[in-house]
Amino acid sequence: MFTDACLLITGGTGSFGHAVMRRFLDSEIREIRIFSRDEKKQDDVRKAFNNDKLKFYIGDVRDYSSVLNATRGVDYIFHAAALKQVPSCEFHPLEAVKTNVLGTENVLEAAIINGVKRVVCLSTDKAVYPINAMGISKALMEKVMVAKSRNLNNGTVICGTRYGNVMASRGSVIPLFVEQILAGSPLTITNPAMTRFMMTLDDAIDLVLYAFERGNNGDIFVQKAPAATIEVLAEAIRTVTNNQSHPVQVMGTRHGEKLYETLLSAEEMASAEDLGDYFRVVPDLRDLNYAKYVEEGEAKISESQDYNSHTTTRLDVDAMIKLLHKLSFVEQLRAGKPIRFDV
Repeated sequence: MFTDACLLITGGTGSFGHAVMRRFLDSEIREIRIFSRDEKKQDDVRKAFNNDKLKFYIGDVRDYSSVLNATRGVDYIFHAAALKQVPSCEFHPLEAVKTNVLGTENVLEAAIINGVKRVVCLSTDKAVYPINAMGISKALMEKVMVAKSRNLNNGTVICGTRYGNVMASRGSVIPLFVEQILAGSPLTITNPAMTRFMMTLDDAIDLVLYAFERGNNGDIFVQKAPAATIEVLAEAIRTVTNNQSHPVQVMGTRHGEKLYETLLSAEEMASAEDLGDYFRVVPDLRDLNYAKYVEEGEAKISESQDYNSHTTTRLDVDAMIKLLHKLSFVEQLRAGKPIRFDV
């Protein structure tokens, strides 16, 4: 479906967008447009890959005109641009709204105006039962995505993916732990019993491709993923770096954090389609003429459990080590090379 096509990646210099770009470079796609605010990172990518398929657009999803210009002639959009750091969004919630909510509205409106075939929006487990500003803004982003997908008749398909912790992505805990070990500093753990879903970047990209190929308007796709406690993760990283006795400091849960994360709410599980390795959450397609749902009653009351990192497959230290060996930094350590995490 991507042969001779043009793909736009918003947030294309971030960990997720960068990984998607690399996957598509090996395909028969004609052009990949990298859209982001960071001219330095764009220049780094341009020099590193030196590939004629790559085109670079400086702009901000908050600015509709720059998005409209970048989406002209585009067949597919992967929308990854977001503010995603929990602490920064807590202190600046309106900035999260401007990027994650209003920025998504701009991307989707521009896609519809320019006749883009398919748009996949990237969401997060923090959007389910959100307790922090980042999760709340992403939950509202999902609502915008579903609302924009209603009654589309121009051929554009808008759907989304929701993922958990992407291992070794920029700003995540694995690079932090490795950097602390190399610097001789204690590993800082918030709560040893805290659990998080564990996905490699390749797993996350497979989810995106699945959504591009199979998504209908308003669908949200979730990949089934294992989870581990932070204590298990820390022990596994100490083992793969050959620093089993490295000190650990428990510093307490940070503001806005959960003990566990949820990929599907109990209410969503009541109607989600089990597709084997994935779940599909179909949209609520009611419009304002919803009298039958009020006077007659057709809503489903969930008797299901939610799908969260406490109840999914739990990794022990050995299984976590095996998963870590899929990441490039472990091979770099073994070869004695400088460690480079995904940008």
